[in-house]
Amino acid sequence: MEWRWASASVIGTSHMRNGDRLQDAYAVAEISDGGILAVVSDGAGSAMFGAYGAWLTCRFLSVRFREWVRANPDLPSDEELADWIDELRDRISAIATQRESTSRQFAATLAAIAITSDETVTMHIGDSAVVGRKGNEWDVLCWPENGEYASSTYFVTDDPEPRLRISRRPREHDAFALFSDGVGDLALSHLEQNAHPRFFDPMFRPVDSASGEGRLVELSAKLATYLAGPSVCERTDDDKTLILISGG
Repeated sequence: MEWRWASASVIGTSHMRNGDRLQDAYAVAEISDGGILAVVSDGAGSAMFGAYGAWLTCRFLSVRFREWVRANPDLPSDEELADWIDELRDRISAIATQRESTSRQFAATLAAIAITSDETVTMHIGDSAVVGRKGNEWDVLCWPENGEYASSTYFVTDDPEPRLRISRRPREHDAFALFSDGVGDLALSHLEQNAHPRFFDPMFRPVDSASGEGRLVELSAKLATYLAGPSVCERTDDDKTLILISGG
């Protein structure tokens, strides 16, 4: 399989006004035997080290997946994935102790997908989302989850354990998108609980038709410009991360 993707992460206008930094992070990596991995994490705005927690989450999982697929023919089991999250939480706890802080100050969400020629596995904690295209339809593979209150959600660092959702399905989609909650109101219909084709169809046309493989640098720059533009920022002042993956 030849994968190509456009990806961008831009700071929200509310964070710019407050002098904050970008809290989102992401990673995309091709893995052995024609597979691909993508991770999006959104650091909690109320957490002092939320941006670092998001970076740690993306970095940790991308390393673990690459190490795994080099040594194993199949993707890891649900139990192995849950163990990785426990290991990530232990690492965050150790770093928090070094900084005389708490794990809660590294709070971050998680949306990840690993795709091989015959299987798709997702991992999800919080209010980011993953969608996939099958034919002309867009399926929501991971729906964003809010916490007890509308403005709250779930994090990797939640105590006593995170609200981790793992799903696996046969490979039947030919395109995927991952995004943080700053993109959610643009891309999803919360009333109908589905993805907006009018958002995803035009976004994917240049990715589908692009030549070559790997990260599409020019399209990624255009994507960043779009996410930082007034038409988007008028609808959301949050950080925005979007990964568009197409492959055959």
